[in-house]
Amino acid sequence: MRIITGEARGIALETLEGDATRPTADRVKEALFSMIQFDIEGRRVLDLFAGSGQLGLEAISRGASGAVFIDSSREAIDIVMKNAAKTKLKDRCRAAVYDFASYLENLREDDKFDIIFLDPPYNTDCMMRALALIAKRGALREGGTVVCETDTVAEERRRPKNAPPRDDAADVLHDVFSDDKGLMEKYAVTRTARYGRSRVTLLTL
Repeated sequence: MRIITGEARGIALETLEGDATRPTADRVKEALFSMIQFDIEGRRVLDLFAGSGQLGLEAISRGASGAVFIDSSREAIDIVMKNAAKTKLKDRCRAAVYDFASYLENLREDDKFDIIFLDPPYNTDCMMRALALIAKRGALREGGTVVCETDTVAEERRRPKNAPPRDDAADVLHDVFSDDKGLMEKYAVTRTARYGRSRVTLLTL
């Protein structure tokens, strides 16, 4: 795993051993950043389920003004700061051990972000809960983007064998919003695409 481009291009990043984190594959990361490449310069970023911090650090490397990294694991945050130091981007990073819901619930009214990365553990309701809190707390600046990564394979396995195929809108409703139509109506889906087993979806309020 490495920084793909920008001022820290090519620098390898450390990750936690085992299943504690699930790093975004380089192919998916390249596709994700190609979607938002013109919306990064000077922006403030939140990497909410930070893991190794690779998404927030990639954004800073590409010109984001800074990033906040939140993870419930002390070990993950330690790795984030090691990677921030290794890439020489530490001065633009702020990291804290926090449950994502507690962090969003306690966000100040004036503490807003231009880009929010959501890549939570699969097979949980964390994505839906995070999106509900982002909308409730006004965490996204006007014109900002929430970048969601979901697992299509896990979702397909849970579907009935004879279920009809779904289109992108139905996939996003199910995979991203956990079939909560009311929550989905709060957001505009600006783009969604599948890359292998991962789906990347861009949202704005």
